Amino acid sequence: MSDKGLTGNIPASEKTGLIVEADSGPGILHRLTGVIAQHNGDITSIGILEDNSAGARIYFEMMVPGPDALVEDLGRLEIVRSVEPVRVLEKIYGKRIIIMGGGAQVGQVAIGAVSEADRHNIRGEHISVDTIPLVGEQQLAEAVRAISRLPRARALVLAGALMGGDIEAAVREVRAKGLLVISLNMAGSVPDAADSVVTDPVQAGVMAVMAIAETARFNVQRLSRRVF
Repeated sequence: MSDKGLTGNIPASEKTGLIVEADSGPGILHRLTGVIAQHNGDITSIGILEDNSAGARIYFEMMVPGPDALVEDLGRLEIVRSVEPVRVLEKIYGKRIIIMGGGAQVGQVAIGAVSEADRHNIRGEHISVDTIPLVGEQQLAEAVRAISRLPRARALVLAGALMGGDIEAAVREVRAKGLLVISLNMAGSVPDAADSVVTDPVQAGVMAVMAIAETARFNVQRLSRRVF
């Protein structure tokens, strides 16, 4: 039977963020998500902000029809101390650019990325820039792979003088998962694995922002060359 005539009775889902303060212990998360499921909530992100003997703070992002009713039902659980509706992080911090590598180069890339992000954010975008100075092949390879676990990460800029080996393998892995990777023009094999290679670190930051900004008419995949 077609459900075309029934959809009008189903409230439209909206992206909702909730911070729940609750008791700590086994089964707590199961009980919370059970109530969310009863309200046809589709959880898109979850983070445990705090979990110790004093209690737990859990952040949920979800698509749910009628979030007010969900907040009331969660508040009725004896394990719940408070439920606070909040704006989802996508609306506050938005898409994320991660810059990692040598401290001096990371700083220069950040100058370009922050300046360009500011230009787009005042036009309605939401782009944030994260940096982490790191050295060592293993440390960098682990950090690159971990980006696939970071929420809202859209682009990675690798800033350094020499990167290769397992870092190259990690770059190819995260690119296969849809992450845009821009590399500075450096020694090693990482530039061969990146989407684009940019010599000027400031320009690398600018291009990373332009590539993920909806307010920019720029597409890395349409460039006729990879090295700039």
